[in-house]
Amino acid sequence: MEYKLTYKDYYEGLKQGKMLGLKCKDCGEYTVPPRMVCQECGSMDTEVKELSGSGKIKTYTIEYVVPDGFKPPLIVALVETDEGPWVMGNIEGIDPEEAAKQDLIDRRVKIGHKVITDVPFSAGEGITLTFTLV
Repeated sequence: MEYKLTYKDYYEGLKQGKMLGLKCKDCGEYTVPPRMVCQECGSMDTEVKELSGSGKIKTYTIEYVVPDGFKPPLIVALVETDEGPWVMGNIEGIDPEEAAKQDLIDRRVKIGHKVITDVPFSAGEGITLTFTLV
């Protein structure tokens, strides 16, 4: 069995400004990031679709100890996409020291990406999702 949307294709889509996911033909739900089956019902009958690339912040935290390739502090958030799946990434364009003073929950964001090149023990570059307030 082959993946309909590989991580490589998902990452390449992000680099081109597209957020790709899988839409289930049985239940209609979206799966992001890619998996072999629908994350909602387990069906293998899915198709690759482009998502809107926007959503709402559901929760966030400020991290001072961060993975290789990142500079602390980071604002890490869970965002519910307009299509339903939740994705994790970094909020950009906000001073982390000021983020705790702001009400970021349910704020609308545009989803983007950042290429991380300074990642030891990897097979090259990495990619992380980014969010900017709209």
